[in-house]
Amino acid sequence: MSGHSKWATIKRKKGKTDAERGRLFTRLIKEITIAARNGGGDEAANPRLRTAVLAAKAANMPAVNIDRAIKKGTGELEGVNYEEVVYEGFGPGGTAFYVEVVTDNKNRTVAEMRHLFSKYGGNLGVTGSVARLFSKKGIIVVPAAGVTEDDLMVATLDAGPDDIQQDGDIFQILTEPAKLEPVKKALETAGIKYDSAEVSMQPSNTVKVEGKTAESLMKLAEAIEEHDDVQNVYSNFDIDENTLASLND
Repeated sequence: MSGHSKWATIKRKKGKTDAERGRLFTRLIKEITIAARNGGGDEAANPRLRTAVLAAKAANMPAVNIDRAIKKGTGELEGVNYEEVVYEGFGPGGTAFYVEVVTDNKNRTVAEMRHLFSKYGGNLGVTGSVARLFSKKGIIVVPAAGVTEDDLMVATLDAGPDDIQQDGDIFQILTEPAKLEPVKKALETAGIKYDSAEVSMQPSNTVKVEGKTAESLMKLAEAIEEHDDVQNVYSNFDIDENTLASLND
C-alpha cells in the first residue's frame, strides 16, 4: 500500500519526539482547547476532545492542565484566540508538504513558514496546491509485539478498516475518518492496546529521495516540525533505510 505516513515513520525511526523537544504539552493544550471550542467540553460527545485528552493523559499531563485547557476552549476561562490554518508547500525533489498549524497570529506564522521553505530549497504554495495529493485517513498504531495481523483483522473486521500493514515493530491500521472510533472500540473490546489513534493526511503516492535532496528534505521537515505553531506535518517523501542511517550518523 502506497501513501502511508512516511514522515511519521521516519520521525519514529530517528528516535526524535515532540516530548524531547519540550513542546508536546503546548501542542496538546492547543489541541484540547480547539477541540473543546469546536465541539464542546463533554468528552463523551466530542470524539476529537476525547482523543486529545487521552493523548494528554498518556503524556502524563496533570489533570489540572487538561481541565484548564478545556475551560479555555469552552469560554469558562479567558484564553488565547487560536485559529486553525493549513499551509501547503513544495520541497526539493518535487515533494509536497501539508502543514497543520494553530496560531494566534496568522501574519507572523505565514511569514515564518515562507522563510523556512525558502531556507531549505522549497517554496510555500497557495491553498489547494498540494491538498489533492493527500487524503484524510484515520490511522491507528499498534505495537507488533504479542499480536499478529490476523488478530487485528479478526478484532476489527466488523468495524471496517481499510487496510492493515506491518512496518517493523508496529502495525498501522488505516480507516475512513468516520470509522476511526468504531475501530478503536473494536480493539479495546478485544483487549488489544494501541499507541496512538488519530485522523491524519496520507499521501496518495510517495517520492523516493536520496543524497543531498534527502538531507535538505529532512532539514526542512524538522525545521517545520520544530515551529511552535505547528501541530502536524505531512509529506510525501520517502527515504530508504541506508540513506536514513547515513543521515543519522
